[in-house]
Formats: sequence, structure tokens, C-alpha cells
Amino acid sequence: MAFSKGQSGNPTGKPPGARHRATMAAEALLDGEVQALTRKAIERALEGDGVALRLCLERILPARKDRPVKFDLPPVETASDISKALGAIAKSMAAGELTPDEAGTVATVMEAHRKAIETAELEERVRRLEAGRSP
Repeated sequence: MAFSKGQSGNPTGKPPGARHRATMAAEALLDGEVQALTRKAIERALEGDGVALRLCLERILPARKDRPVKFDLPPVETASDISKALGAIAKSMAAGELTPDEAGTVATVMEAHRKAIETAELEERVRRLEAGRSP
């Protein structure tokens, strides 16, 4: 059977909300046992089982994806101010105020800020030139 480009082999597809057979089988096995299994995991965690402890903690405290960071950053109004800001970022990272990933993220924001400043400055210079004034 040949398929036409852009044409599904099963145009009606899987109905919305349809669930995989393996998922349904696993749920059927666990039906009525969730409380007992949860209690057992907690008991093992309290007994010092590292895997059970990690499982319980991951459910209570999910992995932190992001956090606000506070550190001293000099004002950035011109493109030349960016080097001072990057120095402050490096200093904060060295002092342990920022993780390397956080420092990289802030540096990326500074780079975007630098591009925005340079674009605005270039636009202003072009505007003046087109108006017949010297920069």
C-alpha cells in the first residue's frame, strides 16, 4: 500500500483521551494498592533506604528549575557598560553568589541587552545621517 504525501494512513487516528494498554494494565494492577505502596515507601525511607527516601523527597520537593538571583550589578546604559556588568557577574560567580549556570544565563541576558543598545544607537546614527546632520 502506497501512502500519499500529507495523507495519514489512519485519518481517523486514535480517539482523544485514548490510553495505552500497558498503562491501563499497570493501573489495574495497582488499583487499591496505592495507599499500601505509598506507606511502605515512606516506612523504608524512614528506615534509611536511600532510593525510597529520594523517591519520597522528589514527590514532596520537585527539582527546582529556576530561582531569582540577587547580586550587585552596575548600571548598564551603553554598550561599553557591558564589560563592567560581565565583570560583576564573574565576581558573583567566584564568590558563590551565582552558580555557573546562573552566571551564564545572566551573561546571555547582558549580551541581548548589548545588542539592543547597539541597535538603538545605530538606528539613531542612521536617523541623524538621513536628516542631514552629522553624528
